Amino acid sequence: MSIQTTNPTTNKVVKSFDEMTDEQVEAAIRKSNDFFQEWKKTSYEDRAKVLHKAADLMRKGKSDLANLITLEMGKIKAQAEWEVDLSADILDYYANNGAAFLADKKLNPESGEAFVRSSPIGVLFGVMPWNFPFYQIVRFAAPNIMVGNTILLKHASIVPQCGIAIEELFREAKAPEGLYTNLLISGKRSTALVSDERIKGVSLTGSEGAGASIAEAAGKHLKKSVLELGGSDAFIILEDADIDTVVEMAIAGRFSNTGQSCVASKRFIAVGAIADEFLEKFTKKVASLKVGDPMDPNTQVGPLSSEGALVNLLDQVKRFEKAGAKVVVGGKRAFETGAFMQPTILTNLKRGVPTFQEELFGPVASFYKVANEQEAIDLANDSPFGLGGSIFTKDIERAIKIADQIDSGMVFINEPTGTQADLPFGGTKGSGYGRELSEQGIHEFVNKKLIRVS
Repeated sequence: MSIQTTNPTTNKVVKSFDEMTDEQVEAAIRKSNDFFQEWKKTSYEDRAKVLHKAADLMRKGKSDLANLITLEMGKIKAQAEWEVDLSADILDYYANNGAAFLADKKLNPESGEAFVRSSPIGVLFGVMPWNFPFYQIVRFAAPNIMVGNTILLKHASIVPQCGIAIEELFREAKAPEGLYTNLLISGKRSTALVSDERIKGVSLTGSEGAGASIAEAAGKHLKKSVLELGGSDAFIILEDADIDTVVEMAIAGRFSNTGQSCVASKRFIAVGAIADEFLEKFTKKVASLKVGDPMDPNTQVGPLSSEGALVNLLDQVKRFEKAGAKVVVGGKRAFETGAFMQPTILTNLKRGVPTFQEELFGPVASFYKVANEQEAIDLANDSPFGLGGSIFTKDIERAIKIADQIDSGMVFINEPTGTQADLPFGGTKGSGYGRELSEQGIHEFVNKKLIRVS
């Protein structure tokens, strides 16, 4: 099978790669497992050197790496450069803080002494998506390299050059062979790898279907798994919010990365009298967004990641309409060439319609008008997903009380759901389980070994 780079701006194939053979995959697993026996004995200082060097190389090569992201999945160049910077920050964050996060934890038993020591568990397998080709990898690899585990990574098949680039980056950072290995294989072969006894844990960011498949295999073989799946984040606007500011936040929350983010703001829920004003101003702003070449600095919305993604999203919009939704603006392909879609707003959405609970992964916003705060909370929770969410109000205490009632892994007040190295990232319900980033993220694939002194 051939794995291809297809530029979504033109829908033309740029480069093709041969999938790895079973023999090559076996050799990669063996090498990773053999090297783990050495890497687990290294000091935190030596592990940190590799991460710091990789971070330095990322920053130095930022423009070229960003170009690669834009070429393969269409991210606007400036946003791709931001992703590279964020990835470098995560590498440095774990290099700087990993040793402290993993330090022995002293216990206070009734008699004697005891402490818990964090130990690596072995080879980890990561299955990662295309929407943030570097950030998704780094937030999995960086903490686990610091722990002392070794990494096998299967990247999304539409970003093969990004996957290769990260492996080359670690190699240039003097990472020993076997520490980080890129696997050029199809998604269908990923689940089978989980059964290999040398692989001790698996992390997947992707669709619910892929997550369920990986989780089933991991459970069957008694292996730890971390899943970050879809999201349909609520964006709640209360009566006292500054509407002009909120509209700007709504544009950033929904249309950054062409709306292709698990934590993008997707369901806009406005309370009471301000709902009409918000929708009017939001619609005007969405209609004015410039769609075009992601390399053009004036572009605000680039292409979707692929023609297939565009066709799927257009079909979803049609099904939403059939179920009663109204297209206020957009709703169609933007150009004849490339995977471009018009920025879109859907209204007339009602609770209880199964179609409306689907995740819209692209530049499509869903708008709801509710009578009061409790209706906003109930609607926010009426979703199979539970990743993030946002609340906009001048009353912070009120926002925190509402946040406490939202069934999600993250709630941001007065800004869209976001990410940074020192904040835990993860969800609940159909959005998966486990946490990445911050101190919490480094403890997922660790043996918490009790050492007791009598």
